[in-house]
Amino acid sequence: MTTSSSLKQRLGGGVLLAPGVYDALSALIAAQAGFEALYLSGASIAYTRLGRSDIGLTTYPEVEDTLARIAERVDIPVIVDADTGFGNALNVKRTVRGFERAGAAMIQLEDQTFPKRCGHLDGKGVVPVQEMVGKVRAALDARHDANTLILARTDAVAVEGLDAALDRAERYLEAGADALFIEALRSPEQMAAACERFAQRVPLLANMVEGGKTPVQSAQALADIGFRIVIFPGGTARAVANTLQGYYANLHAQGTTAAWSDRMLDFDGLNAVIGTPALLAEGKRYE
Repeated sequence: MTTSSSLKQRLGGGVLLAPGVYDALSALIAAQAGFEALYLSGASIAYTRLGRSDIGLTTYPEVEDTLARIAERVDIPVIVDADTGFGNALNVKRTVRGFERAGAAMIQLEDQTFPKRCGHLDGKGVVPVQEMVGKVRAALDARHDANTLILARTDAVAVEGLDAALDRAERYLEAGADALFIEALRSPEQMAAACERFAQRVPLLANMVEGGKTPVQSAQALADIGFRIVIFPGGTARAVANTLQGYYANLHAQGTTAAWSDRMLDFDGLNAVIGTPALLAEGKRYE
């Protein structure tokens, strides 16, 4: 069974919790923790590869390369953030084909104008509904495997209001989207309204951003109102950034990592995580 078909089958069960990852190491550790799917966040790629904000600076090759390295290292489904598709409908077709080849199980497309920005930043814009409908149709035409799922995201809540955002999501569903993502819902009431309209018809994704616009809730609490996919996309990068601030500050002050020895893996510990002994043993087969 491919990761795409396994994700499609898994969405028929209980809520799916997918943590954010940004490279092969974070993906490997998340998989070892027992998660059934991963979310490759465009924002986290901007944070970690560019050291920059999520304001449309990340490009197609950077995401495709990151995705391919993750998919080669872990064998669980990866949901990938494709931003706006990196252009018009023809760019969307190239993006979907490339990300599918690289190992995506679900590809997320959004209706923001370019340059896009993080869904929880102010000042967003959205394209006309019909333009996004065309992008959804292009994505469906481009995929080689019907098990590769297309997730349509609307950012219209912040621009046009909740009712318009729900109407946009309806149009994207009519165009054939396999799942919906209504970004930056502002309150439990808005979240419940989205679920009331769509939860019985299509998988809905809830985006949990610490300090963002949407109230952060547990995966089970979100499942109880109807969400089937829950992501914590940037929490990984924020946790790592916080840890590195403490680590570097201590190393700079003390000139040694001794005080951090109980908060880090040693040489053998990290090699155990990444599978060095098994890799070396495999190499001996060819000597």
